[in-house]
Amino acid sequence: MHKTIVSDTSCFIIFTNIGELDLLFQTYGQIITTKEVALEYGEELPDWVIIKEANDKDFQHNLEKKIDKGEASAIALAIEIMDCTIILDDYKARQVAEQLGLDITGTIGVIIKAKLNGIIPSIIPYLDKISKTDFRITDELKEQALTEAGE
Repeated sequence: MHKTIVSDTSCFIIFTNIGELDLLFQTYGQIITTKEVALEYGEELPDWVIIKEANDKDFQHNLEKKIDKGEASAIALAIEIMDCTIILDDYKARQVAEQLGLDITGTIGVIIKAKLNGIIPSIIPYLDKISKTDFRITDELKEQALTEAGE
């Protein structure tokens, strides 16, 4: 059985900006997110994205003191889901999620997984498209991604 995937806003935005939102579906199938993330995204999400809410709103509000609402809501929801991976790109949000013991990946990690699962032949075209957006990706991260993808 596949892990449940919870996504923050940045992954949706980056894949939309490079015209590759469907790669998320091809890689994971159903994705879960929160209404806060959906509002931050600002466009209608595909029908394979399910909107759920965290039950522990106090925990979510405490997280909002450290990170933005979308990230806080996604982390609060992920905490409540067994066997879950959360897609986060923001460094501070990743630190919070890591401290809470969550399994984390990012947008680049999704692209690597797509390559390793044979969905795409190479991550290079995706990295090139991302580098033309305002998403910051360091040379070190590019090299690490290429290594992990076997390229």
